[in-house]
Amino acid sequence: MRSLLFVPADSPRKLEKGLQSGADALILDLEDSVSAAGKPKARELAREFLETAAGKENAPKLIVRVNALDTGMIEADLDAVVSARPYAIMLPKACGGADVQHVSVKIAVREAEQDIDDGTIRVLPIVTETAQAMFELGTYRGASHRLVAMTWGAEDLATDISAESNRLSSGDYTPPFSLARNMMLFAAASAGVDAIDTVFANFRDGATFERECRAARRDGFIGKMAIHPDQVSIINDVFSASPGEIERAKAIVAAFASNPGAGVLAINGAMIDRPHLVKAERLLARQKS
Repeated sequence: MRSLLFVPADSPRKLEKGLQSGADALILDLEDSVSAAGKPKARELAREFLETAAGKENAPKLIVRVNALDTGMIEADLDAVVSARPYAIMLPKACGGADVQHVSVKIAVREAEQDIDDGTIRVLPIVTETAQAMFELGTYRGASHRLVAMTWGAEDLATDISAESNRLSSGDYTPPFSLARNMMLFAAASAGVDAIDTVFANFRDGATFERECRAARRDGFIGKMAIHPDQVSIINDVFSASPGEIERAKAIVAAFASNPGAGVLAINGAMIDRPHLVKAERLLARQKS
């Protein structure tokens, strides 16, 4: 998943527009973008959308951001959407692997009740939205077979630590938020799942957004979340492998397949070792997902 577009679950118009955005995944939001009074209706609309959109040709992956575990609303969220088999549940304000285990159990019970194969619905936690969560980033490894990727959040974290801003005048993150971003990247690698970069709020500033996307890909993120359809094409362009990168990856994989005992090989005058093979295999695997 390169691009994951947030869509308020209480807006049929925006949900339908999301299908035309070109995003690899839509995040049907039951949390921040929906008022408390609007959540019951949003749950109904989310379920209906999941049931109808999933069968459409070239439909994106459909993810539902539920309300946090401590809100008392997640039970109703899951009751509404699990039967429609979303690709994943996005868990906000996750405080560690135990929270992923907790929501996984809730999903498993509902899968069993609906005669859905165990593990069909995955979990994608947002892992840096509180100060407490920062100290639990090493606990996601092995937490659940449902864990499919990880992402991070800067806005709720700013509120939690009383930060006046999370950005410098240049647009770059201030040191506390750079730390959160970087630690989340390491946590995802440790857990063996993809790292997805957080949103960029100023959707009209395409130049800075593209620069942030390129920095994220450089550092190891495989995709980025979006808050506006106009951001999707930039994300897809930046996080797509070029034909040259794909051919080089195929050449690396083929070379090691032909020389299984080799530790180092030369390809086009460059020395290639096992870490290059792992990166090539990952790149090719992402082209299939």
